[in-house]
Amino acid sequence: MYPNSPNLGRPPFLPKHLPPSDFLNKLPLSLPPVLLSQQQIIDSQYNLRNANVLLTGNVSSVQVVPSQAWPFGNGSPVHLPRTQGRKRRSDERSTPYDVKRQRFQSPHLQPTTVNNAVPFRDERGHSASGASVSLPFHAQRPPDLVGCVPRLQDTPYLNSASSDLPVASDKLSHQILELFKACQQQACDLEKKELCRAELQREIQQLFPHSRLYLVGSSLNGFGTRSSDADLCLVVKEEPVNQRTEARHILSLVQQLFYRLSAAYINRPQLIRAKVPIVKFRDNVSGVEFDLNVNNVVGIRNTFLLRTYAYIENRVRPLVLVVKKWARHHAINDASRGTLSSYSLVLMVLHYLQTLPDPVIPSLQKEYPECFDPTMQLHLVHQGPYAVPPYLSRNGSSLGDLFLGFLKYYATDFDWDNLLISVREAKAIPRPDNAEWRNKFICVEEPFDGTNTARAVHEKQKFDIIKEEFKESWQKLHDKKDLNSILPVRATIQRR
Repeated sequence: MYPNSPNLGRPPFLPKHLPPSDFLNKLPLSLPPVLLSQQQIIDSQYNLRNANVLLTGNVSSVQVVPSQAWPFGNGSPVHLPRTQGRKRRSDERSTPYDVKRQRFQSPHLQPTTVNNAVPFRDERGHSASGASVSLPFHAQRPPDLVGCVPRLQDTPYLNSASSDLPVASDKLSHQILELFKACQQQACDLEKKELCRAELQREIQQLFPHSRLYLVGSSLNGFGTRSSDADLCLVVKEEPVNQRTEARHILSLVQQLFYRLSAAYINRPQLIRAKVPIVKFRDNVSGVEFDLNVNNVVGIRNTFLLRTYAYIENRVRPLVLVVKKWARHHAINDASRGTLSSYSLVLMVLHYLQTLPDPVIPSLQKEYPECFDPTMQLHLVHQGPYAVPPYLSRNGSSLGDLFLGFLKYYATDFDWDNLLISVREAKAIPRPDNAEWRNKFICVEEPFDGTNTARAVHEKQKFDIIKEEFKESWQKLHDKKDLNSILPVRATIQRR
């Protein structure tokens, strides 16, 4: 148990003999996901009154307070395109929205604190006096707008029902689905990570009183597994920070704090001086490994972009999971050792699904630019995915065929020397002639800031190993149509 936790004296998680927790089901379905719901409960000392009001569903009595202005734009609600609850066919072109695109430079409206996770508490608003306050976002949304991304508390990857998954009609597809059902992240896994995040935020706010700590990455984007590490983003101020100097200094202070907590629940805090420096540590209560960065807010944005891709088509999550497990088994999924990061692998899967003759998924940033605007204010980022409807693809390929096609695409079809993988553009594009892309072995574009997410692959030997694994696995799987030929399913499930 965390030493300063309000739950001291009670077990942090339910004993195994008790029924599963209904923690996430206590919240009304209209609440925004992720960074609101669990903080309103676990971190309720920050906003206890509003939390109780929200849990009773009495939105009208939520107390609204001024919020601090962020540099990414104003606090106005985002005007999202109506979809009328209809799936869009893959052969349709984007039609002009019937609403004017939001201009994010306007300073007039203050954001509500219903999403209390993003605006700092106790802040003093910088908006113009007399500015009107908008209603909570979930009170504004039109009733006929039905998006594909579920609320966190009823998210399928938290104890998914079989009806949410594609039908497996062949052996290989069945094996992929079996692997996915056994290894996908469960509600109890997320609860453990969130409990640690809330406790760490209380500790870190002793150093930085106005900071906020976000759970990002695979824990929230729909692609997490039972063994996934957790990523944390510490936002200490509005402005960007210099990652080489200021971020390292802040993380050194956080590391010293974690050393003092090491006797209680933090184990092995290490400062990693990478391009984006992080503190790596292990939470002894949950057993989860964490990576903590400072003000790398692009991670918050891409978490919700990937979360939308995860739910826009029901074959995406199982395919991403089997690719990550396959890459881990073949030792090509470790950026610290010069191979591919999990984020790069996810983008490679999405890119492949976008570039098929009949695409399985579209480019969300091209089809719904208002929902994923890179200048959108941080406290609105989690709302964008709700306007995106499910994508009704004309591609009827099975999971097995898609996995086999993914391996073949990167083994024989993709031009590694001249092309760049772009999920933003939904196609492979020529490499720009600049330092970011020149003389790089693998080029995978980050959808928001345009950097190379595969820059860790900087040795030709590692690049050749990655290509060879794609080629050998494709040939074996093509011949045997059995997942065990390239990935031991039973052993992988046991490791989760």
